[in-house]
Amino acid sequence: MTLPGQASIPSAAARPVQAAPASVSPARAFLAILGRDLYVTGRELPYFVAQAIIQPLFLLFVFGRILTQLGFARAGYANLLFPGRVALTAVLTAIESTMLPLVIEFSYTKEIEDRLLAPLPTSMVALEKVLFSTLRALVAAAVMFPLGVWVLGSVPWHAAGAPLAIAVMILGAMVGSAIGLVLGTFSPPNRISAVFSLILTPLLFTGCSQYPWPSLDRLRWFQVVTAFNPLTYASEGMRAALVPHVPHIAAWLCLLVLSVSTVGLTALGMKGFRRRALE
Repeated sequence: MTLPGQASIPSAAARPVQAAPASVSPARAFLAILGRDLYVTGRELPYFVAQAIIQPLFLLFVFGRILTQLGFARAGYANLLFPGRVALTAVLTAIESTMLPLVIEFSYTKEIEDRLLAPLPTSMVALEKVLFSTLRALVAAAVMFPLGVWVLGSVPWHAAGAPLAIAVMILGAMVGSAIGLVLGTFSPPNRISAVFSLILTPLLFTGCSQYPWPSLDRLRWFQVVTAFNPLTYASEGMRAALVPHVPHIAAWLCLLVLSVSTVGLTALGMKGFRRRALE
């Protein structure tokens, strides 16, 4: 019954039923987080590219041009050096893009908590980090080609080796992201500077980015050490694609080691990520 002056209140049966909000699928949430990270990187693209290429640029300039013109390096050394620089850029950029943000987000800003609240499994949050860092590393590695032409005048390139070069760059970026995931989740936040120096410095100089692996046969102990570095196989794989006439590790072996290393290190990094997420 409706009293004078009161509006009629519809019964529950007569009220329109509001549809429940549709649940967001894990795939859609994954792409949304990835898209947000790519958007932020796009806005800061000049700073990202400058940060990624500044070290390879100077190494390529000094070792590939200055030392060659001064006579301290052979004329063809730049062609030997360039593939290693591309591999180093892909791996190193991926490591830094994964490791440093993870340390900051887990310890200081706690931004990782927002990502963990997204409707997707914890493992997919870690995989998004790996994929995002891989894409950043591929952009940095691709920039090395026009940069090499600018610094050196020309870079070695064979159209037949393009598929192998692309595959090695992708796997090199992925293995670098996996290494960064391991270091970012297992390293104590207050020791990250020490870990960065103790891990990345040996990784840099034992990765065969400045010299071919077969040339170390007279230093057998050092050749064995470099064989445990995934960067070695990225560098040798790029040489197989760009300068196939230079002695190098077989391309199939480079692809195999990079693939196995990526799977193993990603699994280890995801284990550390889940452990940190539950703390």
